[in-house]
Amino acid sequence: MTPTILVTAAYIAAQILADIASLKIVTLAGFSMDAGTLIYPITFTLRDIVHKVAGKRGARMVIFAAAGINLAMAGFFWLVSRLPYDPGAGPQPDWNGVLAPVWRIVMASILAEVAAELIDTEIYQFWVSRVTVRFQWMRVLTSNAVSVPLDSLIFVWAAFGGVLPAATVWSIFWANILLKGAVTLLSLPTIYLVRGQEKSPG
Repeated sequence: MTPTILVTAAYIAAQILADIASLKIVTLAGFSMDAGTLIYPITFTLRDIVHKVAGKRGARMVIFAAAGINLAMAGFFWLVSRLPYDPGAGPQPDWNGVLAPVWRIVMASILAEVAAELIDTEIYQFWVSRVTVRFQWMRVLTSNAVSVPLDSLIFVWAAFGGVLPAATVWSIFWANILLKGAVTLLSLPTIYLVRGQEKSPG
């Protein structure tokens, strides 16, 4: 039970941090990217670990829970942004300018997360139930190879298409692919940190 709780908490925390950081567009190694990309890639491998310890149903529940929590977070931030500053408290940082939600980015992020992570779940499940429970690193690599580009494509065009120049949007897309791919490769060994309940196909 403890590994499931820990990895679920890590997954949801990474999702929340990524959604907040996505409000800022930064440059890194010559690429434009939303700052959420700096932490978001780890969620794909964390989802695979959740799947391993909690099964397909558990993984899907965590995906939808993270989406609901992110939506609730954005709603709460919106509510706070609508409340007036207290002049008696003296000068305050521009909270509204930083954390007030940009709903297009919020919805694009949640849509991309849910779609890509559900696809990741199906591919991961197909691998362990129809291919083999061996080569755990391959199940992570295979599922992420599909879900990472899908997530990036949905998010960048839903969030920034028609708002930023197309060249900038594609730059964000390729930066996402490169960074997420690198994180996938680096995080592959973490799938071996927990024990699952999978049985060999057939």
